[in-house]
Amino acid sequence: MNGAQHILEAFHRHNIQTVFGYPGGCIMPLYDALVDDVRVEHVLCRHEQGCALAADGYARASGKLGVCIATSGPGATNLITGVANAHRDSIPMLVITGQVPSALIGTDAFQETDVLGMTLGIVKHSYLVESADELPGILDSAMQLAQSGRPGPVWIDIPKDVLLAEITTSPFTTPAPPQAECPDLASAIALLRASRKPLLYSGGGISLAHAENSFREFAECSELPAVVTLKGIGNPGKYSAHNLGMLGMHGSRAANQAVDECDLLLVIGARLDDRATGRMDSFAPNARLVHIDADSAEINKLRRAELAVRGDLNAILGELTRALREAPLAINDWQKQCQNLRTTGGFQAADNEEPLAPITGPAFIRQLSRVAPDDTIIACDVGQHQMWVAQHYQFDHPRHHLTSGGLGTMGFGLPAAIGAQFADRQSTVLNVTGDGSFMMNAQELATIRRYNLPVKLIVMDNQCLGMVRQQQELFYNNRESQINLDDNPDFVAMARAFDIPALKIDRTDQVRRGIETILAYNGPMLLHVAIAREENVWPIVKPGGSNKEMINETRRCAADKKERVA
Repeated sequence: MNGAQHILEAFHRHNIQTVFGYPGGCIMPLYDALVDDVRVEHVLCRHEQGCALAADGYARASGKLGVCIATSGPGATNLITGVANAHRDSIPMLVITGQVPSALIGTDAFQETDVLGMTLGIVKHSYLVESADELPGILDSAMQLAQSGRPGPVWIDIPKDVLLAEITTSPFTTPAPPQAECPDLASAIALLRASRKPLLYSGGGISLAHAENSFREFAECSELPAVVTLKGIGNPGKYSAHNLGMLGMHGSRAANQAVDECDLLLVIGARLDDRATGRMDSFAPNARLVHIDADSAEINKLRRAELAVRGDLNAILGELTRALREAPLAINDWQKQCQNLRTTGGFQAADNEEPLAPITGPAFIRQLSRVAPDDTIIACDVGQHQMWVAQHYQFDHPRHHLTSGGLGTMGFGLPAAIGAQFADRQSTVLNVTGDGSFMMNAQELATIRRYNLPVKLIVMDNQCLGMVRQQQELFYNNRESQINLDDNPDFVAMARAFDIPALKIDRTDQVRRGIETILAYNGPMLLHVAIAREENVWPIVKPGGSNKEMINETRRCAADKKERVA
């Protein structure tokens, strides 16, 4: 076999059946090998960024390795945003790019870029393959590295001559990873038992470790009041009695208040991101911190932990569950207090009963949550709609909520939905997007049409960059700058140009029927939802502010009224 053929053989050995890519000159030997290998399904996206984000969505929805492929130069540089997105959210991904022939590297050859140098900060590891006999070992090592420990993208840059060269060495087999061992948890259990107001704080590390069931067993057994990060939404399930919701900048008042009052914060699979914690010196001021994570680099990075535990989350959660089953925690008063917080400070959104009233974002999402099947996968873009989904949609599993957390990538949702639909052909997959985000990767409508994917698209259109406009209104004296999108195209006509049926709604009485129509349609469909330009996401914490200083709609309206009277 030559190098290109060996890559496809490695895919087969590692049970990689779907890859996302775009051909070009230096990767052409691999595409030539694809002609003779029907074991690998190659999905042709319409932009390399779409390839990377689709591979990301595939990995998030399936828990498997996502794979994307591109050529050298602009092909590789177009992948970078999608790969950075995967890196920031710890998504397992294998990235393969062609490179100019070895003899031309460093000569500014046509479509040559220093991929190794450019990608060092956005991957777990980068390889530049120097000979064909290195390729088998690098491929196996890269696939294991991308999925082990804290997952992330691994990039392999392969010169064209290496792809064409014959491989003479035997395929390298990576040894199986060692069996996970559980660290000593006696100190953590002792701190839990000594606490009167313990709070469970979970993040995206739960699903990355495939520890969803272990987490739910622990949460149900311990009956700890709980909060989740944006990436942790869905960890407790749809019907958890102790979940106070998402914390942070757009979190629930109940979640942020519980964090402020707790005396022990049990952090599992989360990295204390600034959007979750707000100003760190005022975050959980009364609490001891027990931090459990697979990655030692996250422990003590932003706040010193009273106790740090690094290890396999399944093993750790199993041991904690066994300990608490033997002797449950005595925290009845705290549980009642948190239930009261949940009742008074949970996410609220009144359903507008006026049939001709304009559609509001929160009410639309709550209706969508009521109507959509429990196994629906939602791929969000970035902006106000993203926060409304996080606040008001009830997710039954963290892999049903695909969202760009660390990088905040507009344009993520549509290709991620494509990847998710390839990962799960039976489930309903929705892309909930805003008018700004939708235009970032709208070319992938052609990918949906080519493969006749039954992805449903919901474009929440306020004719502006809503989240930027909101912050300009609240924190920049309402001085709007470059956020107007009132020259958007006709999204219904645009979808139909790609042979995708579409309809538009703009009144409350049209919401339920609009949602039911797209969900029932046997194929892809777009729903254009017109919402008011001035609608904001509530509550909100000023960037860099304390989570105790949440601004809600009532306070803001009162301030506006006082200003008008003055």
